[in-house]
Amino acid sequence: MNEIGATEEGSENNEQEDPMEQEPLAPATVFCIKLNQHNSNLLYKMSVPEICRNFSVVSWCGKLNAIACASETCARIPSVSFSQSSTGNPPFWIPIHIVIPERPTECAVFNVIADSPRDSVQFIEWSPTCCPRALLIANFHGRVTIWTQPSQGPANRVLDTSCWLQEHEWRQDIAVVTKWLSGVSLYRWLSSKPSAPANSRSTFEEKFLSQQNQTAAKWPNFLCVCSVFSSGSVQLHWSQWPPQNATPPKWFCTSKGPLGCGPSGIMAADAIITDSGAMHVAGVPIVNPSTIVVWEVMPGPGNGFQVTPRTSTNNGVPPPLNSPNWTGFSPLVAYLFSWQDYLLSEEKQGKNQTNQNLGDSISLHCSPVSNFSAYVSPEASAQSAATTTWGSGVTAVAFDPTCGGSVIAVVIVEGQYMSPYDPDEGPSITGWRVQRWESSLQQVVLHPIFGNPTSSMGGQPPMQTVWQTKVDLSIPPTNDFKNHQAHAVGINTDMQKVSEFGFDKSKRVNFDPLDLPSDVRTLARIVYSAHGGEIAIAFLRGGVHIFSGPNFAPVDNYQISVGSVIAAPAFSSTSCCSASVWHDTNKGQTILKIIRVLPPAIPTSQVKTNSSNWERAIAERFWWSLLVGVNWWDAVGCTQSAAEDGIVSLNSVIAVLDADFHSLPSAQHRQQYCPSLDRIKCRLLEGANAQEVRAMVLDMQARLLLDMLGKGIESALINPSAFVPDPWQVSGETLSSIDPEAVAVEPALVPCVQAYVDSILDLASHFITRLRRYASFCRTLASHAVTAGTGNNRNMVASPAQSTATPATSQGTPAVRLIGDCHFLHRLCQLLLFCFFFRRTQLHRYVGGVQRTAETNTQKPQPNAPAPGKVEEIAKPVSTVGKPDDSQAGRVSHLVPASKGGEEPSPGRSRIGTGNAGQGYTFEEVKVLFLVLMDLCRRTAGLQHPLPVSQVGSNNIQVRLHYIDGNYTVLPEVVEASLGPHMQNMPRPRGADAAGLLLRELELHPPAEEWHRRNMFGGPWSDPDDLDSANDAAKLVSLNPPDSSSLENCDVYYGSNGLLPRKRRMSERDAAFGLNTSMGLGAYLGIMGSRRDVITALWKTGPDGIWYKCIRCLRQTCAFASPSASSLRSQNDLEIWWISRWAHGCPMCGGTWVRVV
Repeated sequence: MNEIGATEEGSENNEQEDPMEQEPLAPATVFCIKLNQHNSNLLYKMSVPEICRNFSVVSWCGKLNAIACASETCARIPSVSFSQSSTGNPPFWIPIHIVIPERPTECAVFNVIADSPRDSVQFIEWSPTCCPRALLIANFHGRVTIWTQPSQGPANRVLDTSCWLQEHEWRQDIAVVTKWLSGVSLYRWLSSKPSAPANSRSTFEEKFLSQQNQTAAKWPNFLCVCSVFSSGSVQLHWSQWPPQNATPPKWFCTSKGPLGCGPSGIMAADAIITDSGAMHVAGVPIVNPSTIVVWEVMPGPGNGFQVTPRTSTNNGVPPPLNSPNWTGFSPLVAYLFSWQDYLLSEEKQGKNQTNQNLGDSISLHCSPVSNFSAYVSPEASAQSAATTTWGSGVTAVAFDPTCGGSVIAVVIVEGQYMSPYDPDEGPSITGWRVQRWESSLQQVVLHPIFGNPTSSMGGQPPMQTVWQTKVDLSIPPTNDFKNHQAHAVGINTDMQKVSEFGFDKSKRVNFDPLDLPSDVRTLARIVYSAHGGEIAIAFLRGGVHIFSGPNFAPVDNYQISVGSVIAAPAFSSTSCCSASVWHDTNKGQTILKIIRVLPPAIPTSQVKTNSSNWERAIAERFWWSLLVGVNWWDAVGCTQSAAEDGIVSLNSVIAVLDADFHSLPSAQHRQQYCPSLDRIKCRLLEGANAQEVRAMVLDMQARLLLDMLGKGIESALINPSAFVPDPWQVSGETLSSIDPEAVAVEPALVPCVQAYVDSILDLASHFITRLRRYASFCRTLASHAVTAGTGNNRNMVASPAQSTATPATSQGTPAVRLIGDCHFLHRLCQLLLFCFFFRRTQLHRYVGGVQRTAETNTQKPQPNAPAPGKVEEIAKPVSTVGKPDDSQAGRVSHLVPASKGGEEPSPGRSRIGTGNAGQGYTFEEVKVLFLVLMDLCRRTAGLQHPLPVSQVGSNNIQVRLHYIDGNYTVLPEVVEASLGPHMQNMPRPRGADAAGLLLRELELHPPAEEWHRRNMFGGPWSDPDDLDSANDAAKLVSLNPPDSSSLENCDVYYGSNGLLPRKRRMSERDAAFGLNTSMGLGAYLGIMGSRRDVITALWKTGPDGIWYKCIRCLRQTCAFASPSASSLRSQNDLEIWWISRWAHGCPMCGGTWVRVV
């Protein structure tokens, strides 16, 4: 397991800076971690910092919530590298770290080959959200590799976040950009839609849905890499689509299509797919560095250069390649896929072509479509009028990823950039300029001498693309340009706030020509967030400015001491946070820092000024993540960090989320988002000490468990339509007429479904038991109140935080809120009816086995008695507790079981399954649980269940549950009336019969909370020298690869503030989660409940499996097949499919899987 430590972050500032720069506001740090290589690498690593290059590249995967980063090039000891060169150990390598910020102890490291000690990773990028997960790594010297999770194997192959394999590699020329291509998203961020109402009650699809019409031309979700070379050409590489699971994916490439930018090439470029499916490239020609030219990349070699005849004017595919399979796609995509089909067919015939032949065949050509001039400021032009050089102009260009090529951001370097190879005349920079340009189609204005052009253009006037400046900002260079010689690249000066005042722009700022970047043409880089709401401008030598919205409103700025490197940050999935990485040369470690972008660091005197606006903004990020299907942890991290700083309140953010949820227009919308909101609130409230909050977290996890179990059972039914939707509204005669075989499951899935049935019965048993105790508590309390003369105050079984009529209510008791959730009651009743039929079917099989192996003294059943488990048996009416005129009681009487004493055959009292702590349930207990829920649903069906009133804006906001169908108040008499006839036959949860046990259970810390505190705030692995004496909460942790000692054994540490519980509690956690055990958990197969306020999940145990745990909640399983599994275990196809439903992530919390080391 990995090691964690904390470090003291320096706050040294330059003593000679202006007064306003002496105490700058540091950026808001979520956490900072140190990343180490494997010990096997460090053993043979040669320490030559003056030779090996340090750099900064980082990318944040919004789907996996994984950060990939690198910061150094390593060299192997010569004697070792020469002797082991035959074993595959390269002399130079670059370690790539994969970190899960939600659980930073779980990190992976793999190496990419470097061609020299001065090589570096130039581009690193995760594949688009809509495409399969892949990591693109492009080295400066032209080595490009694609890394993916293993894709071959059985369907239940786990997607291990820590396992990455190289799928493809190619070599290319020096590039100014190498990136993934993807189609335009269907959604737009609110900041790009000015007409979007702030407090609209419409669905979130309507809020974020793009208003642009989607054309018929499509760009499918396939892996495609675009490289724009400094020589002025473009090339595409793409993976076979659609992918074939049975065979390894094949990659194809085109030839280099010249852009036509002149013999000198280009300085900077970017590429994008437009709304129409066309590919555009924006580049800056070196011969004219103040001009941005936009080209369209088209299929084929272009006019006059065809090697083979073309079949149409928009498709360069030779006649045998003109496949009709790709109609409806854009011409470029159809061209690529037609070539793909042709090459695959040739391969089947044994005609393999070399990559050289492929590159010559699949040709591209480019045509300019527009251009504009983004010239330097007049001041800079006047200063450099005498000695203007090629370096004074645009140094970075980027498309807004959400605007389909109609918006371009530009960074201009002002001043002079002389040749870096002339030491007598060093380079100089006087400032930066950031611009935002928008394009529109306008009519071409022609002189009347040219006549009427519409007559020759089909009656349409000629149109042209016009670019206009919308934002023009001037940014002075930072002081590190002047004082960089005095600063060593290290952690003590890692982050310095950039002051926007006190700089004289007339001063010419020089930097050392001997410390130049790897590419002297790239002085800045532009990074857009995935939804385009935020943009970061990273400058040479570590300056970073973050802006928000289409007007580039300043959000934050800071300085990273990285030398002559551009430390471009990476935005998280919703851009609530950003990640920056650099190399600590003193300790030889990679430093990764997570910075809060929303809200940014705010002075103490202003933290409460805009709290409501920040809370609304954070809530919008949560909804955006749910809508587009990306990970929402970054919003959780920024919320908790902002709450610690006093900027927002957790309760207020949750109140905004609840208000948005309850304002959705229909119950179908709420049913869609309810489980996700449960997961978000559970994660937000993780670590809360309030007893009522922890009880409510248990209620939300119970709802999540029920939702997961219900979906699993429905997917296992042979006829899903036979599932009874509302059994409490059906008469007893109708239920009696249901054939159990109509709701039968696939025979191969019976063992799996049995585990789900056990979990439903466990959930119902604990729910009813706790509800019964609480109703008894309310009745006893009410009787004492009457005795004391307090009047007729009737206590109600309702959500304590939502009812002012329950002053004596114990808020720390779970299940009280769930009795008011009609959706939960109805769903639990529906699933219990299935458990009744499933248990009856299993009982018949059990009876058959018993009769075949019975001894001679076994009692025979009566000839006229009904068979055990028949619905007719439970249809005999008995008296009920309730009013005689209660219509609900009259209907329930048809399903209340008759007391038969010892007449029931012994198989009826047999226990089947592993529920209730392994002892199983009898058929009578299953029947009783169903009847109780049936009665509760019928007695509460007529109650009013409005949606809760919003708490937004109130002074005393309480954390509440959210409800799909509203919530109602249930009197204790109703609960007791439903439970009364069945008290003697109800199952008794093992270990839950002692009075007050529930409150003792709530004292146990959730295991996920223990791990979070241990991982983030110190433990036995902490370095005492790294502890921050100024802050109790140490925020720097040290991470080693998974080849270190196991963290599960660290259960005896008693650190500051009592972060870890007693050893007894740790032992109970180990037993519940299978830690420090081998085979002691038994043959559980399915979901289990636990005795604490987190519901555990174990799919399988045994010596033949490999254990994986969820990153978020640490639930464990060994049911999946490992990525390296060569043969399948004894599983049928249906069972493999059943398990594969959760191979991508935990069914309870949605976290990704990682192998238990």
